[in-house]
Amino acid sequence: MRAENSKLKPTVYITTVPELHDVQRQRALPQTAASRHSSRGGRHARRRGAATQRRRRSDGWRLGTALLVLFAATGCGPKVMVPPRLDLARYYEVGLVTFTMENGRGSLNQVATERFAAEVFAGQLGVGILELGEADRVVQEIGEVELDARAAQAIGDVYGVPAVFVGHLKISSVKPRAAIVAFPRIEIPRVEATVGVEITVRLLSTESGATLWSNTGSATETVGELGLVDGEVYFGAQDPNEAYGRLVDILIYDLTGDLRPTYVRQ
Repeated sequence: MRAENSKLKPTVYITTVPELHDVQRQRALPQTAASRHSSRGGRHARRRGAATQRRRRSDGWRLGTALLVLFAATGCGPKVMVPPRLDLARYYEVGLVTFTMENGRGSLNQVATERFAAEVFAGQLGVGILELGEADRVVQEIGEVELDARAAQAIGDVYGVPAVFVGHLKISSVKPRAAIVAFPRIEIPRVEATVGVEITVRLLSTESGATLWSNTGSATETVGELGLVDGEVYFGAQDPNEAYGRLVDILIYDLTGDLRPTYVRQ
């Protein structure tokens, strides 16, 4: 019996058995550590993103400030209106005599006078213009010989205006480019030519006869529908705007710069 009993396999008795929750806790330890590491990485990423956004906002403010400084330096600020140098607001109404013309005939002086009046209306709000007509007729009505200081005073007495505009056109050069017979029923040679014109305008006080303002402008332009009459240029076109409108526009615009307000940047 003892020999048989000695051949039996030893029996191992387990006195302590680990509980199930302990095993689960041990298995969960690596996962918890990994999750903690992931959480720390997420916080770092969020902090880096917030810092990047702050840097971008800061860069945006710097760029905006730089642009404002650049705009200010290059004159891109708000515009401010500057009154015209010749301000007619003191006058309720001014007179205007049709401009005279030298070395030429026709309607160029009349067109220039009309354009001048239009520029006065555009730049001087609230000022009326009394168109007095041709210079020869005006001086005849007031009993004078020419438009001088005495004639200006007489215009004030007759027409009751405090000031009057008078102007004179001078044809300085004519260079024909072609010659054809154009006017029906009238044998006048018609040419297209490069014409040089100088115009002077004065504003005269009708109280003292003194010159209150004066300006001179000149322009050279190719003009169509011209005629030669007794050696003088004849400006007679059915459509003056098409024939020599550009020449008049250049002249009058340069001449009336003092009558228009300007705009400057602060």
